[in-house]
Amino acid sequence: MKKLFLLLLIVSTGLSFSCKKSNVEETAPTPVIPVVPPSTALPAGAKEGVVFINNGTSAIVTLYAPGKNTVSLMGDFNNWSATASKMTKTPDGNYFWIRIDNLNVDTEYAYQFLVDDNLRIADAYCEKILDPINDPYINQVTYPNLKAYPTGKTTGIVSVMQANQPGYAWKNNAFVRPAKNNLVIYELLIRDFTVEHSYNSTLQKLDYLVALGVNAIELMPVNEFEGNLSWGYNPSFYFAPDKYYGTKNDLKKFIDECHGKGIAVILDMVLNHSFGQSPMVQLYFDGNKPTANSPWFNTDAKHPYNVGYDFNHESGATRSFSKNVMKFWMQEYKIDGFRFDLSKGFTQKRSTDNASFSAYDAGRVNIWKDYNSHIKSIDPNNFYVILEHFADAAEEKVLADEGMMLWNNINHNMNEATMGWLGNANFQWGFYTNHGFSKPENLVTYIESHDEERLNYKNLTYGNASGTYSIKELNTALKRQQMAAAFMLAIPGPKMVWQFGELGYDVNIDYNGRTGDKPIRWNYVDEPNRKELYNVYTKLIKLKKANSIFNAANSSYSLAGAVKYIKLSEGNNTVVVVGNFDVVPQTANIDFGNNGTWLDAFGGNLNLTTNLYTLTLAPGEYHVYSKLALNP
Repeated sequence: MKKLFLLLLIVSTGLSFSCKKSNVEETAPTPVIPVVPPSTALPAGAKEGVVFINNGTSAIVTLYAPGKNTVSLMGDFNNWSATASKMTKTPDGNYFWIRIDNLNVDTEYAYQFLVDDNLRIADAYCEKILDPINDPYINQVTYPNLKAYPTGKTTGIVSVMQANQPGYAWKNNAFVRPAKNNLVIYELLIRDFTVEHSYNSTLQKLDYLVALGVNAIELMPVNEFEGNLSWGYNPSFYFAPDKYYGTKNDLKKFIDECHGKGIAVILDMVLNHSFGQSPMVQLYFDGNKPTANSPWFNTDAKHPYNVGYDFNHESGATRSFSKNVMKFWMQEYKIDGFRFDLSKGFTQKRSTDNASFSAYDAGRVNIWKDYNSHIKSIDPNNFYVILEHFADAAEEKVLADEGMMLWNNINHNMNEATMGWLGNANFQWGFYTNHGFSKPENLVTYIESHDEERLNYKNLTYGNASGTYSIKELNTALKRQQMAAAFMLAIPGPKMVWQFGELGYDVNIDYNGRTGDKPIRWNYVDEPNRKELYNVYTKLIKLKKANSIFNAANSSYSLAGAVKYIKLSEGNNTVVVVGNFDVVPQTANIDFGNNGTWLDAFGGNLNLTTNLYTLTLAPGEYHVYSKLALNP
C-alpha cells in the first residue's frame, strides 16, 4: 500500500517528537506573534526552519522563498489563522520570517506555511511531519503517542516543532571507526529485515550481525519518503526520520548500540532528486515539473537515469541545502558515513545515454570535491564517503585520490560463474588496480545489492548442469554461494553484503514489484544448508578482519578459466583461494610459489613437492590455502 502524495503540501521545521500534553499546557499563556514591519532583515541567529530562543519559549521561523510575494505561518499556536500571521520579508526578497512568543517548551506544535495565499506547504527543515494519508498505517508499537493530525484545520502534510524534545543520552562515545580496508558492510532495508519493520526490532537482531562479523551497517534511506512501503529513494523531507520505522530516539539508540558492538552506521543519502511531496518542489512547480525560477531543481532532468525531480548541484541554494543535510545527520545522529545514491547524477551536463552520462565531467568532479571537503571540515576522522558513481574510470580515480570510496558491482560476472556459465564469468573488475586506484580501500566491491537480482535466485532458475550435478538443486546452489563468498572476500579492499545474502536468499527482485516488500525469512537460519553458508561467511569475514594479508597490495589472480584462483602475498605468508566454477571436474596448474605443507582454512592440509602444482577439483570445490597459519 504505497502512496505517493503529490498534492500541494506542507513543509516542516523545528524539533519534534513526543506528543505528551500536560496540565501546564492548558494554563500556559497563549502564544503571541509580535507586530513587525513588513520588510526587515533576519534577526540575529535566525536560519532556515525553526530556531528556539528565550529558553524555548520563543521561536523564529524562517522560510527561504525568493520571488514569492507573501507568506503566512499557520499552526496550533494561532488556531491555524493565516490572517494574523503574516511573515516579514527580508529586504532582498529571499526570506520570510516571524517570531512567536509564549510557547510551551514541552508542547508539540503543528504548523504550515501559506504562500501567496494559495499554497500550503510544510517546512523542509523540520524534524517531524504529520501525514494524513500515510500516518494512519503507523502502529502504536512502532511510534507510540503520535501527535494527532489537525483534521478540519488544514490539509496536506504539516510540520511539527517542539523546543524541549525528549532527549537521548549517548552511551558509546569512544567508538573508533573500522579502517576502510577492513570494512565489511551489511546493506540493510529496515522494512524487509524484520516483520515489525522498526529500529527497535532490527536492534533485537544485532547480535546476529555481530556474530556474522560485519563491522558496518548501511541503512537504506530512512529520512521521510513518500508513502510507507518504499526503498526510500523517493525522498521528500531530509531532516525528519521516517516514522514508519520508529522515533528519532529509536534511531539514535540503534546507532548507539551498533557503536557499542563495534559496528559503524552508514546512511544511504538521496540528494540527486526529490519527489513531489517535497515543499521545495512545490514552491516552484507548474503542475507538471519545477519552474525555471526554482532555486534548487532543474526544470528537466539532465541525465537519463533520473527519477522524481532533479537537483541542480551547481546552484548555491542546492549546495547550501545539501551541506546542511549532511552536517545535520553527522552531528545529530553521530553517523559514520554516507552512501550517496546516484552520485553520477550531480551534473548539469545534459546526456541522453549512459555513455555520455558516464563520460568524464569536470563540473561533477568539482561538486564532489566541494562536498567531500565540507564533510571533512565537520568530521575528519575516517568518515566514510561512498559514491554510487559508475562513471569514467579516470573520473572515479580523481575522486578516489580525494579519499572517496566508490561502489563496485561485480554481480553479473560473479553470477555467471556461480551459475556455471563461464563465457562471461571473469570478475577481475573487483580488483582496485584495474580501476587505476592507488589503494584498495577506495573500492567497495559487492556481488549483491538492492539493485541486482539475487545470485541464488538465478542459480536455482538458470543454473547449469552436467549429469547428476545440477546448480538448480538448492544444496549445490548454496555451495556455489560459499565459493563466491570466498573469492569476493579474498579481493583486497572493503566489501558489502546485501541483507540475507549470507543465507542464500532466493526471492526474485520483482516479487511484489521491484521495490515492493519482500518475504522475511528468518526460518532460513534453521535450515542446515543455509546456516552452513552463514557459517562460511562468518569465517571468511573474520579471516579478512584478522589478517592483513587479505588487503595485501601484492596480489595476482587468474579468473578467466573454469578453475579460478587469487594469490595474496605478505611477508613470509601467501594465501591462495582456488575454486572450480565448472559443472564438471577440472584440472589446472596453480603456481603456489612455495612447496611444502599448505593449510586449508576450512580443514585439511595440502603437501606440495613443487611450486607449480597440478590440482584437480570437483565441480564447486573450493579451498582457502595459506602457507602459514592464519589468525582465526
